[in-house]
This record gives sequence, structure tokens and C-alpha cells, in this order.
Amino acid sequence: MTEPTETTVGIGGAAESTDMVLNIGPQHPSTHGVLRLRLVLDGERIQHAEPVIGYMHRGAEKLFEARDYRQIIMLANRHDWLSAFSNELGVVLAVERMLGMEVPTRAVWTRTLLAELNRVLNHLMFLGSYPLELGGITPIFYAFTEREELQHVMEEVSGGRMHYMFNRVGGLKEDLPAGWTTRARDSVASLRSRMDRFDDLVLGNEIFRGRTRGVGVLPPEAVHAYGVSGPIARASGVDFDLRRDEPYLAYGELQDTLKVVTRQEGDCLARFECLLEQTHNALDLADACLDRLAELEPGPINQRLPKVLKAPEGHTYAWTENPLGINGYYLVSKGEKTPYRLKLRSASYNNIQALAVLLPGTLVADMVAILGSLFFVVGDIDK
Repeated sequence: MTEPTETTVGIGGAAESTDMVLNIGPQHPSTHGVLRLRLVLDGERIQHAEPVIGYMHRGAEKLFEARDYRQIIMLANRHDWLSAFSNELGVVLAVERMLGMEVPTRAVWTRTLLAELNRVLNHLMFLGSYPLELGGITPIFYAFTEREELQHVMEEVSGGRMHYMFNRVGGLKEDLPAGWTTRARDSVASLRSRMDRFDDLVLGNEIFRGRTRGVGVLPPEAVHAYGVSGPIARASGVDFDLRRDEPYLAYGELQDTLKVVTRQEGDCLARFECLLEQTHNALDLADACLDRLAELEPGPINQRLPKVLKAPEGHTYAWTENPLGINGYYLVSKGEKTPYRLKLRSASYNNIQALAVLLPGTLVADMVAILGSLFFVVGDIDK
């Protein structure tokens, strides 16, 4: 008769040293987007983090090659759906540079104005949604109220609510509606008068500060290594802003108004503070643009283009300071009406890679605070 055998499974603290692999996401597209995090945990502490992307990949860069220079604007404004105007801007600037085209002064100042209003719209979304992710529901209602007022202004001028399609190679689609600048100025003033809700309600909240101060510190070395940009990089002390350092549009004439907001702490709180202060400055820049537009003589808003638009053979790179960071387009032309290659460098793609160094060593409970403080749009990651 065979002797019975016994197998002992996991006694004492043996099981506690076993790493656990935890999947966060992928989430449904109706949330912030489809991002998956593969975490290796030791108890409550994250040991390793791997962002897994590509669930929303649409092949936009290949689609660019099958459409002419007028049509690609429609594709370009959708990867960061909160920064549609700014996305369009990079494309038209690249094509205009290839053509050696001068854009009318009125179009330059109007583009700058709309880019800053678009920046405010983008930031308001994150100023409201980030506290929501940490358990504070009130700020999101204020954020959407303020966004709605500004959305009306943008919708009136462009006809689009989120995807404006207002930029054109050579300028803008059409001139501003009669009385629009007055309504825009009123909206900016109204919004500025209520921004203290975020200063007092969020930054003044001890729970919010407790969840964000000293959490998710991103060192400047990691910013440079991963190509992180925008308010996230500046919150870590990396003082770089294309609007000041390589001015485009009318930013060269707005240096007295433009303020590059930086912090040294590099934590979640610093990133939120940069975003909030940058929103205040964007409203100041919008007012400065409105003042300049009021001084301009009536004139054209765009250049007359040929029926078939072809960029000359060559290549160029146009980058802009989008709300979430550096957005770049590398355009290669073979002299045809469609791009031979149009490579997109999006802000969120680089910014999200920093999670690989931000999350290890932190607690699972702090993961949401860190993830939310990177202010990303998943379409901007997957392109």
C-alpha cells in the first residue's frame, strides 16, 4: 500500500513576498480613454509599471498620406479632442512654411486669440476632472459651467462645438462675426471673475493638498529623458515654452503679457498649480489679442489659394506649444497635393511614458492621483 503524501501550500509569511500582477484598464472609450496599466505589486506598493497603449490607434499618420492639404486638417484636429484648434494650427503652419506663404496680420492675431481660448477650454476640463478623480465632485460642475460659456463663443465664430475646422492654409475660414469680439471679451471677463472657485475650492482644500503634495515627484532628469513637455515638465522646474523660446504667430509681440509658469516640486500639486496659473495667463493673453484686433484696420483674413494646392518638394518641421505640451508635425512633400509623409509628435504620447518612473515605489492608493495629474488625452497617445 502506497503511503499518502501531503503538500503544504503557503504558510506563514511566504505568500506575502509573492508579487501580484494587476491590470488597470483598459477602460471604455466613453471614459478618459482606453489606457491599460500593467502593475507589479508587492503588497500595497507598486514595484513596476508598464503603460500599455494602442487600444484607440486609428492610423492617422497613414490617413494623412491619402488626403490633400485641405482634408488633413479635419483628421489633425481630432487626436487631442480638447485642443482641436491648436492641432489644426500645427498642420497649416507646416504647409505655409513649405509654401513660403505670408499670412495676413488679422489672421495671425485671430489665430493667437483662438489658440489661447482653446487652451483655457482644455485646462478647465482637467481643473474640474482631476479633483473629481480624487473624490471632489463640486469642481467639475463649475468647470463645465465655465466651459459652456466659452464654448458658445468658439461655436459662434467657427460653427463647430469641439472640432472647429476653422484654420485654413493661408489664414482662417472666414472673418469674425459682427460684434463677436465684444462677446468674447465679456466671456473672458466673466470667466476670470469666477476662477477663484478653483483657487479657493480646490487649492484651499486640505484633503486635496494631502492627496497631492509630495506625491508622484517627477525629477527634471526624467522630463528630459522621456521628452515630457507642457505644464507637467514646467512643474518639475524645466523652464521651456515655445511661445517664449521660439515664438510663432503673434507671441513675439506678447512677451510682456506671456508668463511661463514653473514650479520646482514636480509633484501632483505642482502640476495642478501650473495648470491653474497657466489658465489665468491664457485669459490675459486673450485680452491682449482682443485689444490688438480692435486696433487693426479692416483687412483680409486669408490668402486666395489655387484650386489644387500642392506643396513644393522638401520637408519641414512645425511645432507649437499645445495646451498639453509640445505638438509637432514633420511634413515631407514630393510636390504632390497630398503629403508624402506627415509624422505627428503629440504631447500626451511622451508625457504618459513617464508613468514607468513615476509609479514604482508609490502606493496603489496614490496611483489615481498620479495618473490624473498627467493631464493626458488617450487619442493624443494612440494617434
